[in-house]
Amino acid sequence: MVDEETLVTPALSRTLIPSELPEEELRWSSVTLNEVLEKSSRLEATFFGLEGKHAREVITQCKYPITVVSGRNGLSEAFYPTRFKRILVQESDYPLILPSQITELNPSPKGYLSPLCKTDFAQLKAKNGQILLTRSGTIGNLTFVGKTLHGKTLSDDIIRITCKNNEDIGYLYAFLRTKIGSALVRTHEYGAVVSHIEPEHLESVPIPNPPSSLKKRIHELVVRSYTLRDESNAMLDKAEQIIYDALNLPPITQLHPRNFAKANDLRNYTTKLSDLSGRLDASYHVPIVDTIIQRLKKESAEVTTIGDSRISKRIILPGRFARVFVQEGQGVVYFTGKHILELDPSDKKYLAFARHAKRIREQLTIKENMLLLVSSGTLGKAVLVPKHWDGWTMTHDIIRIICSSNDIAGYLWVFIISSYGQELVRRYTYGSVVNHIEAEHIDQIPIPLLKDSAKQEKINRLALEANAKRTEAFHLEQEAIHITYAEVIHAQ
Repeated sequence: MVDEETLVTPALSRTLIPSELPEEELRWSSVTLNEVLEKSSRLEATFFGLEGKHAREVITQCKYPITVVSGRNGLSEAFYPTRFKRILVQESDYPLILPSQITELNPSPKGYLSPLCKTDFAQLKAKNGQILLTRSGTIGNLTFVGKTLHGKTLSDDIIRITCKNNEDIGYLYAFLRTKIGSALVRTHEYGAVVSHIEPEHLESVPIPNPPSSLKKRIHELVVRSYTLRDESNAMLDKAEQIIYDALNLPPITQLHPRNFAKANDLRNYTTKLSDLSGRLDASYHVPIVDTIIQRLKKESAEVTTIGDSRISKRIILPGRFARVFVQEGQGVVYFTGKHILELDPSDKKYLAFARHAKRIREQLTIKENMLLLVSSGTLGKAVLVPKHWDGWTMTHDIIRIICSSNDIAGYLWVFIISSYGQELVRRYTYGSVVNHIEAEHIDQIPIPLLKDSAKQEKINRLALEANAKRTEAFHLEQEAIHITYAEVIHAQ
C-alpha cells in the first residue's frame, strides 16, 4: 500500500517561477480566475496564449475607441449557412468552392452540388462586398468577394461577414489580415482534433474604430486591389479563349474518345506495344490525349514540346533536403506548392541562407516570368512568377521552367492552365498514393505553336499584363495593411 504522502511533491505545492521551468523553449503565461470567468469559463491554453494576450494589450493602447468585429454593436453581421448533406453531381448550376480555395486568385470548382440538396442555395452564394473567413481546420484565412467570387456557391464551412457601412469593408478586411487581427480571431479556436470558430466569437474580437476618412482610405486600397485581381482573371480568360478559337478547339467535355468495347460505365481502350514508352499504367495511355494531340496537329503550325529550346532553357526540380528555418527578417522567404495559386502565399516561412546558400542560388530561388508547376500531390497547378515573388524561394516539390524568353512565357502559361493543357500534364502522373511528375516528363509535354503569330503574341502579352496587375494588387493590399498597422493599431 502506497502512503498518500509519497504522492505529493514539494514542487507542486507552490507556484512555479520562471527560473524553475525546463530549459527548453516553453511558452507560458499566468491567468487569473477572474479572466477565466470573464471569458465564459474557457480553459483552453490557446485562448489565453501569449500571442492573443499581446494582441489585446496592443489594441487597448490604441488612441481610437474600441468596438467589436460583429454583432449588434459591431461593424458587421456574421453567419454561416446551416450544415447539410452534400450530394455531388457531374455538373449543375451550383459549382462548389471549398474553404481551402478562397484565398486563390481564381478558384476552380471542386465539384457540383445537386439541386436536391436540402439547403438554402441563396445563402451559399457569395455576394459582392462580403468578407469570407474560414471557420474550421485552418482558422482565419479570408478574402474579399469581388467579381471573381460573386455568385459562386461556397461551402458552409465559411463565415460570411457583411459590414453595416461601406467604408468598413476594406478596413475590416485589412485589420483581419494583420498579425494582430489574425491572432485575436485565432484565440477563439476550439476543438480537440479539428479547430473551429463560430460567428458569435467575432462579437468579442476587439477592433479600433478610427475616423471614417481613414477607414475609407484603407477600404479604397483593398477594393482597388481586388478589382485588379478580377481584371487579371478576365485577361487570362480572354487569352485562353483566343487559343481555343485559333486552334478550333471545342470545350474539352465534348471530346468523346471511342472505347475498345461497349460496356456500361467502364472505360476501356487498347494501345500498341510500340506506343508503351515503358509505361504500363493505364492513365498514361488514355485515348483523350491522342485525340487532343491530333486536333492540335491539325490546327496549329507545329506541335513541339516544352523541352524545345524555343520554349524553355532549363527545367529544374530540386532534390529533397533538410530545411532550417529562421525568424522573419533573418532569412529568405520560402513557401510551398499548397498556396501557389495565392497572391500572397499564407504559409510563408524564412529559410536560413547561411545553411542553404548554394541550393538557394542554384535551385530554390524563383525569378519573374519563371513558370512553376506542382510536382506532387494536386498536379497541374501552374503559375507564372509575378514580379513581387522575384527572389523568393520555394519547396523542392515545385518544378521550375526557365522559359527561353518573355516572348513565349505568357503563352506557355496560358496553354498549360487551359483544360487541354491540364490533360496533357496529368498524362504523365505516376504514384499509387501520392501523385508525382518529374522534370523529364515536363520536357515531353506537347505545346502547339499557332499559325497566326500575331495571335500568339497577343496571348503572351495578355498573360504578362495580367501578372503585372497581380503585382500591383499585392502592393495595394500591403499598403492597406501597413496603414492599418501604423495609423490605426499603433496610433497613440
